[in-house]
Amino acid sequence: MTFLTPILVFLHVLGAAAIFGGWLANFKTPTVNIWQFYGSIAQLVTGLALVGVAEAGDGEVNHAKIAVKLLLAIGVFVAALLGRRKIKNGQEVPTGLAHGTGGTALIAIAVATLWV
Repeated sequence: MTFLTPILVFLHVLGAAAIFGGWLANFKTPTVNIWQFYGSIAQLVTGLALVGVAEAGDGEVNHAKIAVKLLLAIGVFVAALLGRRKIKNGQEVPTGLAHGTGGTALIAIAVATLWV
């Protein structure tokens, strides 16, 4: 299990970077790119896996923080999914949806790093 946690953290950070970086890259012409969608999936899967590994081991888990992070991750995933569906249907992604994807990811990153 000691080798699994750093790998999961690495993939979790990559997912956050994909969402946030994609948001910044498209800030002037807001959209939801495919990497933001993949990053949102990575965030959900690796986040749940990290909690599972911590619960299985002797690590303590702050359940309130995990609940907030899970709600934010679901929010990012839903926003990214809706944005990608709009693009697949040939529609323009609403600015609020595009900024909601990146902004919610930024809030999730802040919660992860600043909530001690």
